[in-house]
Amino acid sequence: MVHLACLGVFWTGISFDAVLICFLAYVVRMFGVTAGYHRYFAHRAFKTSRPFQFVLALLATSSAQLGPLWWAATHRHHHSSSDTVQDPHSPKHHGVLWSHMGWFLHPNHRKANHNAIRDYAKFPELVFIDKWSLIAPTVLAFFMYGLGYLLEQLGRPTTPMQMLIWGFFVSTVLLYHGTYTINSFSHLFGTQRFVTGDDSRNNPLLALITLGEGWHNNHHHYQSSCRQGFYWWEIDITFITLSLLSSLGLVWDLRPVPASVYAEAEVPKKLNV
Repeated sequence: MVHLACLGVFWTGISFDAVLICFLAYVVRMFGVTAGYHRYFAHRAFKTSRPFQFVLALLATSSAQLGPLWWAATHRHHHSSSDTVQDPHSPKHHGVLWSHMGWFLHPNHRKANHNAIRDYAKFPELVFIDKWSLIAPTVLAFFMYGLGYLLEQLGRPTTPMQMLIWGFFVSTVLLYHGTYTINSFSHLFGTQRFVTGDDSRNNPLLALITLGEGWHNNHHHYQSSCRQGFYWWEIDITFITLSLLSSLGLVWDLRPVPASVYAEAEVPKKLNV
């Protein structure tokens, strides 16, 4: 349904305002997924306050990728069984389409395992937002419609429906597939700096699309680090943003890459294209 709604662009047309908001909605929510769902809830790669923890959960939930407890528990299971038959989304065993999005749509994979996420399941507000994970994206959709109305009243060349289609539906679909590339393409294309026992790879293009998640072989080798681009030339926008938030006191104790991990680094030795 969300994909089909994107066809509305042929009816509403396109404008600079709509494309800009689409881009901003993608980037902000991708940060919510990568910093919130992945590095914080799944891997505890930094610390924050309980209120900001909720803000991260709310922001990530607006991506319409279910809730924080489900996301983190499922991802922890992925790491414990990466590229084995127990991995819920391994392209090696289940095929590219399944690993990209098929697994996510299957009802067997859509229930949170609270036993795997007890450290966060103790917070009632997170249990609530996990159960009612469609609240945030629904509110965002109404916000986009209202923003379009406001901009139209200010004389901008856009409409409420155009902003709804571009600002919510198009950006959400792009966000879906941007996130899904890490499950599928990051286990197929790129280089392997570390021997991890799975097919995880570093891919600079995917790192750009996902604000740093494409340094996937780095991450699979040392999962606890808040930084996934281990070197300065491995651009990790999520880590840069978290560093800025740390300077403001909103997050702290960003877990670094240990010197021992750098010592183990090898010259990239394998490339699939």
